[in-house]
Amino acid sequence: MSRKPPADDPSDAGLEVTAPKEWAAGLPGVTAALRASYDQMGARRTALTLLRVNQEKGFDCPGCAWPEGGRRHRAEFCENGAKAVAEEATTRRITREFFARHPVAELAERSDHWLGQQGRLTEPMILREGAAHYEPVSWEEAFGVLAQELSALGSPDEAVFYTSGRTGNEAAFAYQLFVRAFGTNNLPDCSNMCHESSGSALTETIGVGKGSVLLEDLHRADLIFVVGQNPGTNHPRMLSALERAKQEGARIVAVNPLPEAGLMRFKNPQRPSGLGRGTPLADRFLQIRLNGDLALFQALNRLLLESDDPGAIDRGFIDAHTHGFAEFEEHVRNLDWDDVLEATGLARAEIEATLADVLAARSVVVCWAMGLTQHRNSVATIREVVDFLLLRGNIGRPGAGVCPVRGHSNVQGDRTMGINERPAPAFLDALAAEFGFEPPRAHGLDTVRAIRAMRDGAVKVFLGMGGNFVRATPDSAVTEAALRGCRLTAQVSTKLNRSHAVTGRRALILPTLGRTEEDVQESGAQFVSVEDSMGMVHASRGRLSPASPHLLSEVAIVCRLARAVLPGSGIGWAAMERDYDVVRDHISRVVPGFERFNERVREPGGFTLPHAPRDERRFPTATGKANFTVNPLEVLRVPEGRLLLQTVRSHDQYNTTVYGLDDRYRGIKAGRRVVFVHPDDLASLGLADGAMVDLVSEWADGAERRARSFRTVAYPTARGCAAAYFPETNVLVPLDSTAEISNTPTSKSVVVRLEPASGPLGGARAEE
Repeated sequence: MSRKPPADDPSDAGLEVTAPKEWAAGLPGVTAALRASYDQMGARRTALTLLRVNQEKGFDCPGCAWPEGGRRHRAEFCENGAKAVAEEATTRRITREFFARHPVAELAERSDHWLGQQGRLTEPMILREGAAHYEPVSWEEAFGVLAQELSALGSPDEAVFYTSGRTGNEAAFAYQLFVRAFGTNNLPDCSNMCHESSGSALTETIGVGKGSVLLEDLHRADLIFVVGQNPGTNHPRMLSALERAKQEGARIVAVNPLPEAGLMRFKNPQRPSGLGRGTPLADRFLQIRLNGDLALFQALNRLLLESDDPGAIDRGFIDAHTHGFAEFEEHVRNLDWDDVLEATGLARAEIEATLADVLAARSVVVCWAMGLTQHRNSVATIREVVDFLLLRGNIGRPGAGVCPVRGHSNVQGDRTMGINERPAPAFLDALAAEFGFEPPRAHGLDTVRAIRAMRDGAVKVFLGMGGNFVRATPDSAVTEAALRGCRLTAQVSTKLNRSHAVTGRRALILPTLGRTEEDVQESGAQFVSVEDSMGMVHASRGRLSPASPHLLSEVAIVCRLARAVLPGSGIGWAAMERDYDVVRDHISRVVPGFERFNERVREPGGFTLPHAPRDERRFPTATGKANFTVNPLEVLRVPEGRLLLQTVRSHDQYNTTVYGLDDRYRGIKAGRRVVFVHPDDLASLGLADGAMVDLVSEWADGAERRARSFRTVAYPTARGCAAAYFPETNVLVPLDSTAEISNTPTSKSVVVRLEPASGPLGGARAEE
């Protein structure tokens, strides 16, 4: 029986604000997880499904990419993981009758929350040119429409093929293979908007664009920095790893403009102690100004160089394994302390006390997320973090290293499989040898460049493999206009989202199986594989009956599309669809580290991909060594009367999926249109706590970007800084305001002014 979704969009009129929490999880987390699961799935389905999440013979959580480790709890999931599973395994269904009742124009006015709550998509749908409603279409015709539009292009580069990080390895490999056989490298993905800065910085400095730590390294670390990250909401299972590290004697330094409950105290719901006071996690909280992280790590590096402690830096490691130390040292020794204090908002005594933590620690791990990656100087900041670790030899030994914490459950695996607009020549050479065709060599479009190309009419067809492109991207009005200018937009999806309502002249919805569902092909039951945030590859097997008999797997969709678009291709698409072992055999011969893939992925727990800096202290960079870098410090100064805004997630949200309207840890209930501002900043701006304001971003192009009708919330954030939820505030992020080198949108450093609200909200789409 289908459990009914909410009938109407809830209003922010019922918004309640209370004091933020000082601890995370515990019984409220368990209760919230079970309530959300029961609402979507019912009691029996909840029990059967949740007990399979992240288990060796179960399925990988469709939420975050945090690793499971060796010994797994029977309930190996967090509150938001349970919500992600419930949203996919829901018994709610969207049928052709739903689309007959709701024209696309109406869907475009609905909130993200309402759209997501309607349930699973059940059959292919088409929006014909000039039509007001989607209508059913056969798979054969859907693939025919795509083939017709792609074949009619003047060049393969007039199409864009986007990928979300939830796509499994097998589908991702087949997808990039199809796109390159078609003739383009236009493979933007969600990494372009989150951890591209991490990959750029790490590839340059240590030669591998991934983290260098395994889960056991966190347990062994003496000191862990958690920088620009809110694990209590975004990666809750990380809290268990931090708790274990604390039990083993580690100290934790939290660096963030916002105090986050999960880093204050953790009540582990999997342990009896979770019913009591729990475990304090952060030993030190550095409440840094937005964009101050480069200055902080540069200051620590200068203090290490100036320290009288004979072990302050590891000269043996530096001489044997690094390049560029002299230039780095000269630059850092000239650092201006006034700039550091202005940029960070910290007192010098706080930074010097942190140095004492560093000097007392033999092994240091630095973890970070999008709080570091979405600024103009993000690549420079992460390079400086690497400098900090190299100074004391904290890469390539147990309990130490770099730890970028990824979001989507297979976003790292997608990139490993070749979802990359700038593929390495060696990867293309391997593809050519395996499949007997010459892949395109010219670099393709990343996400920001793809939006510009659609805006300018240079791209005419958009295909999205999962995700919600419209709501994940910056400059919402520009992005939506760009998509509407396409001849065809097509989305491979499990659920409804705004990307289905912002369409080209024609549009397709291609419904697919979810992680929780059984995947049976001609050769029998299949499984897929994923790579977690620490380079572990393991199998994922769904067990639920599919939400509809009309669903196809992602692998099947890609292979059938390839056969329709490339009828003369010599690639064995039918064999790959029939048996995913065939896909994995191809991967084993193309992607380094996947030798004997089919054998090793069937082993309990899967296998670990090689990582030269971690495993051998070998650095495959241009110099053959780990590279120190020189990163000029430019203090981001905000004009008088303005604030620096960062976009954040609520606790009832994962990426663009909004599970509910509460943010329990920040004290927000029944609403999302809030902006968190320090009480003293509100006073200096002449605004009362609870005032209704418009957020207006200011940038060099002079264009006005406005998000209307937000309620101010007095909150203990860093002075001069503010925070508000995305995707509602993505409209404020200029398309052309991006990080140097990585081209990632600068969603964590948006200059805004607060103006009295220009009028009532007037619907869900206040940013238009």
